[in-house]
Amino acid sequence: MVKQTSEIADCVRKSLDRYFSDLDGAKPRAIYDMVLRNVEKPMLEAVLNRAEGNQTIAAQMLGINRNTLRKKMAQHKIKL
Repeated sequence: MVKQTSEIADCVRKSLDRYFSDLDGAKPRAIYDMVLRNVEKPMLEAVLNRAEGNQTIAAQMLGINRNTLRKKMAQHKIKL
């Protein structure tokens, strides 16, 4: 599990390095929100897919409660 976590972290680091280099001197803004928006939706979709759409199982896998999962699904417009 540590290797997978480190691979995900490496991907985020590389993406942020590319983002900073693409700015070409412009000031970065709202990086935290940008990263969460771009990571959270595909993560939720992948976990829901793995859980075969079962929100209870997906919430357990994510370590959040089912109501939080439903709220996040609505925010990201994820439908089953």
